[in-house]
This record gives sequence, structure tokens and C-alpha cells, in this order.
Amino acid sequence: MRNRLLISLLTVLFSLAGQAQDGIPAPPQIEATAYILMDAASGDVLAEHNADIPLPPASLTKMMTAYVLATEMEAGRVHKDDMVVISENAWSQNPIFAGSSLMWIEPGKDVSIEDLERGIVISSGNDATVAVAEHLAGSEAVFAEMMNKQAQAIGMKDSYFVNSHGLPDPNHVVTARDLAILAQAIITRFPEHYAIYKERDFTYNKIKQYNRNTLLGEDPSVDGLKTGHTKEAGYCLVASAERNGMRLITVVMGTSSTKARKNETRSLLNYGFRFFESVELFGPMHELEVARVWKGQQDMVPVGLIDRTLLTLPRGKSKSLVTTVELEPQLVAPLAVGDKVGTVTLSVDDTVVFESPVQALEAVEPAGFFSRLWDSIVMWIASLFAT
Repeated sequence: MRNRLLISLLTVLFSLAGQAQDGIPAPPQIEATAYILMDAASGDVLAEHNADIPLPPASLTKMMTAYVLATEMEAGRVHKDDMVVISENAWSQNPIFAGSSLMWIEPGKDVSIEDLERGIVISSGNDATVAVAEHLAGSEAVFAEMMNKQAQAIGMKDSYFVNSHGLPDPNHVVTARDLAILAQAIITRFPEHYAIYKERDFTYNKIKQYNRNTLLGEDPSVDGLKTGHTKEAGYCLVASAERNGMRLITVVMGTSSTKARKNETRSLLNYGFRFFESVELFGPMHELEVARVWKGQQDMVPVGLIDRTLLTLPRGKSKSLVTTVELEPQLVAPLAVGDKVGTVTLSVDDTVVFESPVQALEAVEPAGFFSRLWDSIVMWIASLFAT
């Protein structure tokens, strides 16, 4: 995600206590143990409840299994046409898989990484996850370490993985916020792998299975991600949708039925798209001002924001944004591109909604000895009159 041209954003906070604020009503009442609604581009959270409580994730775990697989493929350590030897542990008839979702693989019949990835994402096969875990790490225990390492790398703070499939274990927990972060990472870092989450069905071993995310067939804006269900976790769904260039991510955990998780997800998506908008405030290398620089080979330097700047706001509020730039009292060479030279804030109705360092957009090399000496004298004289 660090490769995205995004800069650090300050989340726009809204009251969720039931009273409308700035024309934005409170989010709908969601019947779920925990939920979150996030803008995929900015990372701003538009609604949440119990988003940081660790909960059993069921098959939502497979998002991380697939993410680890995608990172290994990106690194060239595994390829989609590699054939995987299926062990007794990964056999669909393993007793621990009884009554759970399966790809229906079996020992003695090697399976390609490409098929296993679809078996994980579309069929939600617990057997497929174990086959991938053993192929990549030698054992599920070592693979779980890889999962936790990747979780930490992308900013998941309150989750812990014990296995590759999500079958119940008291120590195997995730939070709604962490799942939204994971979904954002899948979408932004691996778009070609994310495309698999939209596929409606997958056939292996002459068994055709359908994607359990039924919103894919009911809402054309929805194009992923993953369902999950166990007695301990309830019915869960992580989904993403894009409408008019705006992409949202929802996580609902602990609903009462497949219908409930679908309907609650739809309610959150409709709320987010109806009342909010993603705004590109500035493009890459956006110049805010030209500042005086001392003791340099040039007297002036353009300053601004190096990276693309995104923000999520209530619809219509972007026209009310007020920009304030405060620069350091004296900028002194040398300056490198990206050096902090001040701060920019954006406000709506006297409320700060964005704050970021102002950066030098060009390098400034030191001037010669006499030029530096002269500027030092001028700066000293100026300091005598400073208040």
C-alpha cells in the first residue's frame, strides 16, 4: 500500500450518536456484532461499531491466506502453474473439515496454484488453504507465522492467525477494522488477484461451486470480497463496491443469517455512497506556494505536496474547504526534495479535516561562501526587528 500515491490523511469524524451533523444522518442501525464502513482510496472510516474487538473470523481468514499467496507469487517464489502435492492433511476427507466448505482435492492428484487460489477465494475450500499453506511454508504453523507477519506489515494491529482456513480456535481472532485494512491492501496492491473475488463460480473435479457472496449477482457495483460462517463467528461478509469512481469497503461480523449479512452490507454501502464523496484535493507534485530560501544557489523554491492527496467528505462540502499554509520562518539551504518546510491544513466550517507537512518540491544546493555570508548578515539584521 505504500506504493500508492497517497499521503497521510486525517480521518473525518462524524457523530454516530443518532443526531444529524452537517446534514449527514447517523448510519443505519446494523444488526451485527461488529461492522465498519471505509473509503478504499483514502482509508477514512465513515461508520463503525465494535470495530476493534477481536472476533472469530471463520472463512474471512482466507483473505489473508490468499494475500500471502499473492505476495509469494509477486516475489517469484511460486507461480500459478506450479503443481502442488496434496497431503493427507489437505485431503477433503480430513475429519477436521467435516461439514465445512471444500474444494474437493485428494492425495495423489496434484493441483495447480492457479486452481488452488480459486478454490480458496471462490469455493472457500478449507482443504485448498491447507494445501497452499503446506506448499508455501511446509506446515500450517509456519504459514500462520507468515500470515501474522503480513498482517503486521500492512497495519493490522489486533488480529492473530493460528490457521489458514478459519475453523474455530480460541486464539484465532481478527477485528472488523483489520479486515477492512486487509481488503484495502488486496484491492490496491493486487488488482489482478482481486479480480478473482468477482468470479461467480468455479469448477474443479467436475464439481461446480458458486461464490457465496450473493451481492455479486444482485448489485453490479459489488465486485468482491469474502463470506464466512461458523457457529462461533456467526454470518460474516467483507465486501467492496465502486460507484461513480468511489470505492467503499464494508465488514459485517456476527450477523444472524446469510440474508442478514447481505442486507446489512447493502445498507452500509448505500449509506456511504449516498452521503459521502471521495475528493482528490491535489494531484502529485502540487505546488502550494513559492517560498524564499536563504543561503542557496536559488532564492526561491516551490513547496507543496509530493503525493496525490485524497479525502472523504460529506457530499457538497468540498466546495467549503479552506486551505491554510504555514511555512517555517526561514528556509535555509540545502533542501532536498521532500524536506518538510511547513504545514498545510484544510478546514470545513472551522473544523480541521486534513493536515499534512508541506514539502520542498525542488532541491536547493548551498550557495558559495560569500553568498552564504551575505544571507547570514541579512538574516541577522532581520532577526533584530522580528517581534
